[in-house]
Amino acid sequence: MKGRTIVSLCLVFVLLCTLAGCSYAVPAPQAQDQEEPAQAEPAAQPEEADAQPEEAVTDAGETQNAEEPVELIVFAAASMTETLTEIAENYKAVAPNVSPVFNFDSSGTLKTQIQEGADVDVFISAAPKQMNQLDSSKDAEANPDGLDFVQQGSRIDLLENKVVLAVPESNPKGINSYDALADGLKDGSVFLAMGNSDVPVGQYTQKILDYYGLNEDELAAKGCITYGSNVKEVTTQVSEAAVDCGIIYATDAFSAGLEFVDTATPEMCGQVIYPAAVMNVSKNPKAAQAFLDYLTGPEASEVFESVGFTTLF
Repeated sequence: MKGRTIVSLCLVFVLLCTLAGCSYAVPAPQAQDQEEPAQAEPAAQPEEADAQPEEAVTDAGETQNAEEPVELIVFAAASMTETLTEIAENYKAVAPNVSPVFNFDSSGTLKTQIQEGADVDVFISAAPKQMNQLDSSKDAEANPDGLDFVQQGSRIDLLENKVVLAVPESNPKGINSYDALADGLKDGSVFLAMGNSDVPVGQYTQKILDYYGLNEDELAAKGCITYGSNVKEVTTQVSEAAVDCGIIYATDAFSAGLEFVDTATPEMCGQVIYPAAVMNVSKNPKAAQAFLDYLTGPEASEVFESVGFTTLF
């Protein structure tokens, strides 16, 4: 009897131990559930933010790598030398990694250089004629060689200038108007400086001579006319009093501190429009378009207007 009691007690003890072991194992799954949030390790957001690609969105509307320098080649009419040089300095605050590099010359010379394969991103001409000769959207009369260099959709009419009659300091011949110039050329008493026929300012001058019924070849043969390969050369001849007068742009007269005595009307030579466009051979088309956009903004407009340009945008 005593033996049975001992066996029964042993069985009860084993059963209790088994039950106790099972109840002790129950919390293990709960511990796993509590650890699950720790398993989803959140990304180190501040570090990822620092690791973002170093890009900058410029005020001119272009996103570009802040550390990657861009050399932007701009072909521009010589009459824009002073204004674009100043604008390039201002542009550093907008796109510090972009360095505009300018080639200033007559629009005809620049057009030829582009046609012959020169590296260029932006072209600004002093007349539509030279831009038209590079624009595939123009007809055969305007673009006889069928050239295709203008990035379609980028071309704009940027500025208007005026064609003026400038005289040296103290105006020795007393020339005071285009009418007086015409009379002096007819009687051979005036020596005039003008641009070559492939230069926009020269082409505007030819129209003025035609307006007065003057024959350029006859005047040149009589020694009444001398020429400059661009407007800056004509301006220099007037500044140095090497001639009695010269036909230049109002902006060049302003920059050189020259007096001008008359301004040509649209009837005399038409409007003086400066078209601008990105070239489709550009190696930096986004930077080129951003710079062109900047030229139509308030800061650039202030510079243009300060020397006598009229903005057209």
